[in-house]
Amino acid sequence: MMERSPRRASTPARPASPSAAPPGPAPGAASQTPAPTARGRAAAAVRATGPGSRLPAGMPENPQVRGWIWRGVFAAIAFIVVTIFLDWRLGVTAAALVAIFDTFMRRNHARIMLPQSRVAAAQRKTRRTLRGLEKSGWQTLNNRSIPGSDQEIDHFLAGPGGVFAVDSELWDKRLPIRTGGTGRELYHGPYSQTERLEHAQWEAAQATRLVSSVLRQRVHVHPAMVLYGPKVPWIVVRMHGVDVFAGDRLKKYLKQEARKRAKASERLDPDQVAEVIAAAEKVLPARADRHHSPPRGR
Repeated sequence: MMERSPRRASTPARPASPSAAPPGPAPGAASQTPAPTARGRAAAAVRATGPGSRLPAGMPENPQVRGWIWRGVFAAIAFIVVTIFLDWRLGVTAAALVAIFDTFMRRNHARIMLPQSRVAAAQRKTRRTLRGLEKSGWQTLNNRSIPGSDQEIDHFLAGPGGVFAVDSELWDKRLPIRTGGTGRELYHGPYSQTERLEHAQWEAAQATRLVSSVLRQRVHVHPAMVLYGPKVPWIVVRMHGVDVFAGDRLKKYLKQEARKRAKASERLDPDQVAEVIAAAEKVLPARADRHHSPPRGR
């Protein structure tokens, strides 16, 4: 069976007919594995089984609890260091200042990231770009719900370059975007966005499972994240299996993926694209309320 992956070479083939024997999950498998009910819980599920986790063993998955724990760790470090070199009273003061600063920064970051208007604005920018690619053979489904959860895929698209689940993000331009450590971690200012990457990976995995169950062969849905707001200091970087790049590079990115598949004789033809989109329409229903986006996990 063909695995529709933009990264791996395989023998091209049209999707099998519904009567073919399924090599993977049965068509009804979508209801057998319930999805998480929140982005944070979804990210935790991926983190528990996937690479790239940076949480110590036993660290709670609730982001708010983790924030309290890290705040206590930082305050304790400040207390110990200042006490050793100066005085315990100054150590207490330093620990309190660190805790206050961390609280302020986290709340300020939440105000920057959470407004749903930013989510909607980012999605509109991406939709405009994708409309311009229709003549090149790309078809798009926007705001598709993931059954069994309150989550959605911002943009599900299929075309000559493969099948993608694209996550649109509009971040505050006052905070820089950077990678950290080994280059596998994404930061917006001082805050790690690993959970956002893991959630984008989870969304694509759900789409892969659901669409493959309909077509009775594996259709790999590749996760991508487009960023608007701050300047992105790279062309395309893959982190936690997700391609991350600036929103104004989306068109170039998809055209490059199509060229890669053409060289490997893996381009999807119009009939294959139509079959994938038809399958996605069956298993990824349109969001009922188009004026409200589900909450984003940080």
